[in-house]
Amino acid sequence: MRRATSLSSHLGQTDRIFASPKTRQLLAAVDAGLEQIEIGLDTELIFADTVADTSTRYLLEAGGKRVRPMLILLTAQLGAGNTVDVITAAEAIEITHLGSLYHDDVMDDADRRRGVPSAHAVFGNSAAILTGDLLFARASQLMAGLGERAIRLQANTFERLVLGQLHETVGPQDGEDAEAHYLQVLADKTGSLIAAAAQAGVIFSGADEAFEPAVIEYGEKIGVAFQLIDDVIDLSPQPEETGKVPGTDLRAGVATLPLIHLRVLAETDQDAAALLARIEAEAAAGTEGAASADFTAAITELRQHPVTTRTLTEAHRWAHEAVAALDPLPDGPVKQALTRFAETIVDRSK
Repeated sequence: MRRATSLSSHLGQTDRIFASPKTRQLLAAVDAGLEQIEIGLDTELIFADTVADTSTRYLLEAGGKRVRPMLILLTAQLGAGNTVDVITAAEAIEITHLGSLYHDDVMDDADRRRGVPSAHAVFGNSAAILTGDLLFARASQLMAGLGERAIRLQANTFERLVLGQLHETVGPQDGEDAEAHYLQVLADKTGSLIAAAAQAGVIFSGADEAFEPAVIEYGEKIGVAFQLIDDVIDLSPQPEETGKVPGTDLRAGVATLPLIHLRVLAETDQDAAALLARIEAEAAAGTEGAASADFTAAITELRQHPVTTRTLTEAHRWAHEAVAALDPLPDGPVKQALTRFAETIVDRSK
């Protein structure tokens, strides 16, 4: 069985060495919960149908950071901790996330996910889409067992996931600001599920409902920061670490924030316009086969360009605002861990 990434490993060696007894207790509780969730995911994604069992477990077995379950477990420590309902909600939200990956990779025509060939490359587009649907159904079944509030949380979050994907697909409308449009897409596609995870920890641990607005805002903003860092990671020259071929999103025609900034700059800067043309020529040619040498060189230039530095600055700003949203929470190890977690999110590009 895979081992879930521990909270301790996310926070780093220094955090572990200098942790107070209360913080060590928190770390132990979250790590124990992650082990329970990992076992639960293995159980919940067993299907009698051989085809379904193989396809649904494909990306699960490729691993993952388990960011959303970790957040549920963290905010649950504001209440009764790792209750049965908290563990179930964490499994449902992670399965929802897993289902979204199958759909996203089809939409983006991504070659790889989590270091392995993407599901649609292995099973075909139709099977990958249907597998995602099956995972959404299984997640909904789990949430249904937790009552009406859980059903509403799942339904509202799923609606935002779909709207985010829809708006990404059709792009900004005439007169709409491209950057504002993109940030809303990130809030819907990524922030909504992370916010739901943080909220679920409060709800299903019986914590004070007054904490909900703070953790929802935190989750939403962390989600945007997380995806902005992914925009930078998409330009990484080390696919063995990222699990993606450099420029995968750009080759698929996805307008990430560095590209959006480059398009604005290209209106007045000839060098930026030339770089933009080289990148967009590859997207227009399609994503079949290996990237051209010119595209690879263009990605290197974009990675070193000020528009990418600006994207990193934006990611840090969103993470800082996420931490500021935690002010209403009581001081203590939960708040400290959430703050440190926000810092690790934006450190992933280093």
